[in-house]
Order: sequence, then C-alpha cells, then structure tokens
Amino acid sequence: MNRILLTGATGLVGSHLLRLLIDDSRIDEIIAPTRRALPEMRKVVNPVEADLTDLLGPLETSLDTVFCCLGTTRKQAGSKEAFVQVDYTLVVDSGLSGLRLGAKQMLVVSAHGANCHSPFFYNRVKGEMENALRHQGWPRLTLVRPSLLLGERQAKRGGENLLAPLFGLLPGNWRSVHAHDVAQCLYHQAFLPGGERVKVIESADIPRHSA
Repeated sequence: MNRILLTGATGLVGSHLLRLLIDDSRIDEIIAPTRRALPEMRKVVNPVEADLTDLLGPLETSLDTVFCCLGTTRKQAGSKEAFVQVDYTLVVDSGLSGLRLGAKQMLVVSAHGANCHSPFFYNRVKGEMENALRHQGWPRLTLVRPSLLLGERQAKRGGENLLAPLFGLLPGNWRSVHAHDVAQCLYHQAFLPGGERVKVIESADIPRHSA
C-alpha cells in the first residue's frame, strides 16, 4: 500500500499534484488535511480544521511519502508572524508528522533564492525551513525551488500577475515556471529509485526533472 500525506492541497502546486496522485494506480490513499474542505474525491481523506497543526498531531495512519506544497506571501498572510507560521512552522510540522508515521521520503516546494543567511525576509525563512528539514534526518529529502509560479490561483496575487510577463523573459533560475511543471517534478521524483539523501532542484532544472 502506498499512502501519502499532502499538505497544501488547495494551493496552486498542491492542487495539480493532488490530481496526479489520484490518477496513479500505485497510490492507495492520500491524506490531505486542509483549512477549507476539498470536493469529495476518490482515495482522498480530507480532515478539515482552521489550524493545520491541530490536524497533523492526531494523525495515526502509517505513511510512505510526504509532499508539502504550503506557501504564502507576507502580504497574503497579513504579518511576518503569520507568514512564518505557514512557510516554516507548518512545513516543519508536516515533516515531523511524516517521520512519526514512518514515511521514508519528503518532497517540498521551497523557493528560488532560499538561503538562511539572506538579507531578504522571504528567502531567509525559506532557507531556515530547508535547514530544519535537513536536520530532521530524512532518508530522502527533495527540495524544489521554483521562481515565480504561473497558473490560475483561487486567491489572486496582484503583484505576481504584474510581474509574470517580466519573469517569463528572465534567464536561468529567475525565469517563471508553471505550477503544473513543479507538481509534475515532485510527482516524478517521488517514484525514482535510490537517489541522494538530500536533492535540491533549482527552478531552471524543474522541466528536465519532471519526466
């Protein structure tokens, strides 16, 4: 039995990944805790609670893999503290819950520029999150660092909509990437045999790691 924990299932990348996992015959069950209810879907167990931490603690089902697609912006979160809660605390808690339940690998959406020593708050928090996951001692940890994400969000981010055309013209890791490609990358990497204990996939490399 292949049982998955997916946090961030209602987000831009997470919603694409959820559909890929549902359609995969190797997956028997997807536990997707969310703050707002998902439509009823086969294979999906959807605990709902305003605070995601309250849903992770009581989980008792054994797991094989954890996917974490949580992410927000400081503006969307409303404060630095709320941003840290989503992009650091809940991601780390997802990892701890997965390890407690026997998962052997974790795959995470981070961000281009993640660096715990960055002078930029967003990048610094992402880097601190990555370091915390590294110290959890996963047998396999995959960190995917996309640049600006393209795709239709339920909650619009005005700044990203304005920047998207510009980021599409930038070179290398700065070039924008479609959320579906990020989801496909996570999905593909999860089923590769062996591999490094910690694998970092930069934004420009996402397409070639997606198939």
